[in-house]
Parts: sequence; C-alpha cells; structure tokens
Amino acid sequence: MPISSPITIFPNDLKPNVGIGVNIPFDKPGVFTPNYLTKNAIKNNIINFFLTNPGERFMNPNFGGGLRDFLFEQISNENTSTLQLQVQEQLNTFFTRINILELNISTDPDLYTITVNIKYSISNTQIVDNITIDFNQ
Repeated sequence: MPISSPITIFPNDLKPNVGIGVNIPFDKPGVFTPNYLTKNAIKNNIINFFLTNPGERFMNPNFGGGLRDFLFEQISNENTSTLQLQVQEQLNTFFTRINILELNISTDPDLYTITVNIKYSISNTQIVDNITIDFNQ
C-alpha cells in the first residue's frame, strides 16, 4: 500500500477572523477587502503576480509576469507557445507549492487580448482551483 503524504491544513485557515490577504480586484473605494482562507490568498497572489510587470515591484525587480509585453507583439503559434512556457516557468519559480494541472492561453489579435487559464492544485492539500486572467490593451 503506497504511503500518502499528509494533508496540510494551513494554521491561518483555522482562525476565521484573521485576514491573511486582500482580494483582487480592489473594487471598493478606499478599502481593501480581506480574505480569510489560504486558497483565496494564493489565488489573489497569482493574479497580482501576473498583473505586475517585472521591475515594477520595489526591491524585487524580477517579480512580475510581464504578460502585457505580449499584447503588442505579432500573435502567432510560436509566440503563444513561448508565452505558455514563460507562464509555466514563472509559476514554478515564484509559486513552488503550486502544481499546474492545466494551462491554456488563447489570443484575439483583433482585440489585442490574451486570456490565460490556469487550473492548479496546492501541494499536500486537497485544494484545486482555477484562474482566468484577461489582458487587453
């Protein structure tokens, strides 16, 4: 019988009144809406990463997905494949506890739009989630 790894429950998830992150988008004027679960904090961290351009974060110039750079390039199968590899590498580098289950990138050259769909799990948990991020001009 194979030995399974233990399921991790994040200690912060056991404290229902303790905020561990903020929700994106910031949709309330002048207020950050906290989130209270690790699942939501990780999801918002990934979204924040891809909405940030490299060099934009003070003291961490390598942080950021840089996906907006692709909006003004000629969209081709080669570029889309390169972008997919870049997203995969960035997630592996900056989010080591994330296991990518599916990664799909679609483009609409006429609308200058890139859509990134990521289905992922978090190591040693039963958390599975997905993110869709649309980038447009």
